[in-house]
Amino acid sequence: MTDVRPGQEVGRVTPERYRWVILGIATFTQAASGFFVQGIGAMGVHLQRDLDLSTAQLGLLLSAAQTVPLAGLLVAGELLDRHSERWVVGTGACVVAAALLLGSAAPGYAALLLVLLIVGAGYSTVQPGGSKSVASWFDASQRGLAMGIRQAGLPLGGVLAAAALPFLADAFGWRATLVVGGLVALAGAAVFITFYRRPPAPGAPHGTEPHASPAARLGTWARMLREPSMVKILLSGTSLVSVHSGVGVLTVLYLHDTTSLGAGPAALVLVAVQGAGAAGRVCLAAWSDRRGSGRYTCVMACMAAVIAGMIALMTPLGHSPAAACLLFIWLGFFGIGWYGPWVAYVAESAPPGRTGATLGLAMAVTQIAVILAPPVLGLLKDLTHSFTPAWALLSVMTAVTLTVTARSGRQRRPAGAR
Repeated sequence: MTDVRPGQEVGRVTPERYRWVILGIATFTQAASGFFVQGIGAMGVHLQRDLDLSTAQLGLLLSAAQTVPLAGLLVAGELLDRHSERWVVGTGACVVAAALLLGSAAPGYAALLLVLLIVGAGYSTVQPGGSKSVASWFDASQRGLAMGIRQAGLPLGGVLAAAALPFLADAFGWRATLVVGGLVALAGAAVFITFYRRPPAPGAPHGTEPHASPAARLGTWARMLREPSMVKILLSGTSLVSVHSGVGVLTVLYLHDTTSLGAGPAALVLVAVQGAGAAGRVCLAAWSDRRGSGRYTCVMACMAAVIAGMIALMTPLGHSPAAACLLFIWLGFFGIGWYGPWVAYVAESAPPGRTGATLGLAMAVTQIAVILAPPVLGLLKDLTHSFTPAWALLSVMTAVTLTVTARSGRQRRPAGAR
């Protein structure tokens, strides 16, 4: 696919307008690719009943989808700096679709874990690829807003999944949800491959660097990990992505077990939580465009809000159905919405021509928390027969990160980073 030249029209649309098309397809593809996995938490009661799962085993389903990206995000980041996002992202979304469609014949829990491992391999390209495509098309004045809208794709997919998948599981069984998830992911792949274009050539260097050996690449990653900006990125990303995972896997179970809400109403609350997260990603990222103190200030504000919400959830307020629902919506806005300004900060901290690699590295390291958090939090609940230790662990992690990164003061930031 050729680049769009400055001033050249794409069909009848100028590059200035086509960037919004790019934003739309990147958002849709992310929502479509993450649709099924985002719905696992909403189907928690159904999956525990039909497959006879513990809370820890339910958490392992989410971890299975996130395991391969631990290495896959690094590979995807390198590919994205050398090849067009069109094929890297499109191929990954096709892998997600194929795995889910074939996985609809899964005989049980172990096979479902394998399916989700393959889904994670495909999704490895979608997350950094969509972020890189949006970062390439938008300048710093609107990059936060654009990144926030694009990153809202994941919780938006979660909204639709939480609304639809429990109903499908009730009516047709859990295997039918994989078929629907596969078809949705296939639609995302088709849209991205059909409509994606590279941005105007000055903003989109592809394949400009010589091939690096594995040893040289490891050295580059090691140097990047020592950068002050990357230290903040990884600490905040690890704690907040753990919060996101905890909210995703435990909300329905908590409301069902602690406040005696039915599985259906509890799933609807998760829909609202995901919707709040989508709104948070847009609003908080747009706010970061206008913050003179920088995007990381917005990330710290999210950490403070998450700590407050988790502490409130551990008080008697957390046992009131109405109050608990409001607290989870609060946690959705900040505990999912943080990703908008965070990923914009990551993109702007990248060296020239290394946006894909920087995004891939940051996402790969924080992926460790994505993998570990669901089963660890589920195991805590199983062992203690209480959700309080899980909320306490998340609160402490976030508080420590906020304290450490706030004390580090203003970091040395590359040109253009905010």
